[in-house]
Amino acid sequence: MKVTIISGSHRPQGQSHKVAAFIQQTLLAGICEECAIVSLADNPLPLWDQGVWEGDEKWDVLLTPIREELAGSDAFVVISPEWHGQVPAGLKNFFLLFGKNELGHKPALIVTVSSGDGGAYPVAELRMSSYKNSRLCYIPEQIILRKVESVLNKDPADNDERSNSYYRERISWALNILKAYAGALAQVRESGVTQTDTFNNGM
Repeated sequence: MKVTIISGSHRPQGQSHKVAAFIQQTLLAGICEECAIVSLADNPLPLWDQGVWEGDEKWDVLLTPIREELAGSDAFVVISPEWHGQVPAGLKNFFLLFGKNELGHKPALIVTVSSGDGGAYPVAELRMSSYKNSRLCYIPEQIILRKVESVLNKDPADNDERSNSYYRERISWALNILKAYAGALAQVRESGVTQTDTFNNGM
């Protein structure tokens, strides 16, 4: 099984990337065989334009490697920091650039990141809109990492012991649920019922 982590922070050294590295390590410790990270740090993907739909060569060159990475994945972890109560623009743009051919009818775990007590708004935003045309299937579980600077750090001295222990256990539990959904939804895709050229967009 292959899982791809989408790290949605624009910041090159943001806390989201620390979280992505921890989740990758956890996945590779026995939950899945392959795990890649697609990082949106430094905004590697330009804003969507009509050329994406028209097969513009510049877009094909840029997007094809990522399309192949996503299409070859069985499940996803979508990591979003909370910026002004919102999902970062680059992550929203990601869901305009990649759709049902890469993400369709595959499970995803939402992980949100907050320096304070926030983190709930990006969960609601992602569940409300990002799945519609992509047909990405968010599982019922989610992880909201509050006061993220004090958890999942390599140096134990930098962690709040109680919160760190709780989050590590809960992340592992949620990732195993994601694995089970990946196996179940693979059967849905293989059945052929999801394949259609008639209903390309969600309602």
